[in-house]
Amino acid sequence: MSGRPLDVLEAALEDVVTVTLKDGTAYYGTLAGYDQHMNAVLEPPMDVEDVAVGELEVTAVEDTTIIRGDNVVTIQT
Repeated sequence: MSGRPLDVLEAALEDVVTVTLKDGTAYYGTLAGYDQHMNAVLEPPMDVEDVAVGELEVTAVEDTTIIRGDNVVTIQT
C-alpha cells in the first residue's frame, strides 16, 4: 500500500490495525477513525487475544481507545 499517509489511513478504516507507540508498547483494534494529526480511534477487535510480533507484545484494546498521534511510531494493517 502506498500513497499519502492520510489516504492510507482512509483505506484502513474498519480494518484491524496494530499501532506501535514511542514507548515500545503496541495495541491492535479496529480503526474507527483518525484526524489530520494522526490521532487514531480504535474499537475492540472481534477476536480479542494478545499476540506477539517479533519481540513486541501486542495488546488488544478492550474499549473505545483514542491514541494521540504524537505518540505513534507506526500503524500497520
